[in-house]
Amino acid sequence: MNPEMVLPSPHETGKLKIKQLKRFWQATQLNRSGKAGTILQDEWQLNKVLLGALSLGLEQTITHIYQNALSFEDFEDWIIDTAGIPDSDTLDRFNRIFDSEEAQAWATAPVLSAEDLLFFEKNGYLLIKNAVPEDDCKQAINVICDFLGIKQDQPDTWYKPNPARQGIMVQLFQHPILTKNRSSYKIRGAFEQLWQTKNIWMNNDRVGFNPPETESWKFPGPDLHWDCSLELPIPFGLQGILYLSDTAANQGAFTLVPGFQHRIESWLNSLPAGADPRQQDLHALGSKPLTGKTGDFIIWQQALLHGSSPNTSTQPRFVQYINYQPVRFTEHTNWL
Repeated sequence: MNPEMVLPSPHETGKLKIKQLKRFWQATQLNRSGKAGTILQDEWQLNKVLLGALSLGLEQTITHIYQNALSFEDFEDWIIDTAGIPDSDTLDRFNRIFDSEEAQAWATAPVLSAEDLLFFEKNGYLLIKNAVPEDDCKQAINVICDFLGIKQDQPDTWYKPNPARQGIMVQLFQHPILTKNRSSYKIRGAFEQLWQTKNIWMNNDRVGFNPPETESWKFPGPDLHWDCSLELPIPFGLQGILYLSDTAANQGAFTLVPGFQHRIESWLNSLPAGADPRQQDLHALGSKPLTGKTGDFIIWQQALLHGSSPNTSTQPRFVQYINYQPVRFTEHTNWL
């Protein structure tokens, strides 16, 4: 390996003074030339936390790096232009990870009752009412509409092509109102209780826009699926989605199979040899659309089948994806 391709220590920093960033950037350069080995895979969760601390989207950052021949200095400039100067408290908290200290986290009061926790244990999900104020949700919708160049009250604008639209996903990551929604004490508190630790980190995820189906535009998915490997045992993990507007069952509602985390192992073992579990009739396992009001938040265990659904109403569905994870969260690297 050439000297310039050697990975720097995670303690080596640039002008942003955040650890691991230079090492992450160098690992992506190695990966571009096929010389990274398993380094990105081995440090995947740490790098996700790093990007969240910088208010960057994971896919957004990886795409930018691989599409542009950046120097490290250019990469830091792009971070500032995209997400601003990192918050000093968050930067300090992240850097303490490398000093063998428990990263300091702010305290939140419990938001889930004993009944909520029992429901989650049985069903694998919760719907948290009024997790975000209605006005903040309306502001987020306005931001999405401005970003996509659409009008909420003009259906003829809903289907305009936009490079930021990937199916029903919208590659919008940075805006103060999106950050405020992610920081909701009810949302963070629910993740803390379910992870059973306050030492969790916010992911900087994207938003979603699912308009009604027409003769020329059909729901592109994702239908029922898993976002994790199906290698057993599936580790405990959480995901979340915020309804930014009232969402009826036929309005592209988030759909899941309640309690499937308790059945997945026996179901996988019951499939014929060679059968692809992702290609089965998954709705036959008991799918349920979840209705919700503006500001309601759904949090679910990653072993649950879940997905969006076709919107056969007259109004679009607006959502924001939100997640928190501990630094030491691990997933199977063998994709099944």
